[in-house]
Amino acid sequence: MNAVELNNLTRRFGSFTAVNDVSLKIRQGAIYGFLGPNGSGKSTTIRMLCGLLEPTSGGGSILGLDIDKDSEALRYKIGYMSQKFSLYDDLTVLENLTFYAGMYSLPRDTEKTRIKEMLALAGLERRMDEMVANLSGGWKQRLGLGCAILHNPPILFLDEPTGGVDPKSRRMFWDIIYGLSIQGTTVMVTTHFMDEAEHCDEIGILFDGSLIASDTPANLKKIIPGTLLQIPSSAPMELLETLEAKKAGYLDIYPSGANLHVLVEPGQVDQFAAYGYQAIPPSLEDVFVYLVKTHRKEVVA
Repeated sequence: MNAVELNNLTRRFGSFTAVNDVSLKIRQGAIYGFLGPNGSGKSTTIRMLCGLLEPTSGGGSILGLDIDKDSEALRYKIGYMSQKFSLYDDLTVLENLTFYAGMYSLPRDTEKTRIKEMLALAGLERRMDEMVANLSGGWKQRLGLGCAILHNPPILFLDEPTGGVDPKSRRMFWDIIYGLSIQGTTVMVTTHFMDEAEHCDEIGILFDGSLIASDTPANLKKIIPGTLLQIPSSAPMELLETLEAKKAGYLDIYPSGANLHVLVEPGQVDQFAAYGYQAIPPSLEDVFVYLVKTHRKEVVA
């Protein structure tokens, strides 16, 4: 069964198209990642799914409920965590959880049990009377997640939840997401971190509002043709210019950290022997670069 189904979902702001004709299906219990740069349409899509924005055209369903017509009923079935965690800095940890329990109309006995569970989940039992303004980004992140899942929703939307958070907190956060998925919660998370996208069961790559690919990380890496070479260099941009001037044969070439990545066909490999290359498997970053360039060529054509 699919938890999410989108059909030609589109959102325009005047003449600007933020989300362009997006169609996808997300199976129940999956962790689905929306990967793309800022401004690619990730947050706008999430906000439409949560009923915070109306689609300009197209539509979709969540757990069989229409995202436009059934937005009120959906409110109790979804959890939503925005980029800023939607917390109240002038309230304590406990007061924030109590506020959200009231928002979701939890019965009194359920409220007490779930708040206790969320404090344990976030590791905030000893800090429940502390003002949220005094918490670090990592602690706010976990509290924000606790507030979003307080009502035990079957589907959870996380919009750039780990931005500005240290690596240790990010790892702990993803451990919690794994646990929720194992329990059957469907999780849809937006990110621009390639390493986070690797944790997802499936990934949708958004660029300029369009969904240019959607598949498992392993299958996405099979999209890239030829052989990918990594050439170490202290000055990758200068090496790139040198190879371009020599008109060396390749499918694509671009810097990657302290290396130059060169995508070649089998017959083109030997001409790079003098550069100490290493053949490597494509990463999601390589996939993203390849798909974006391909998409741009198709748009121009």
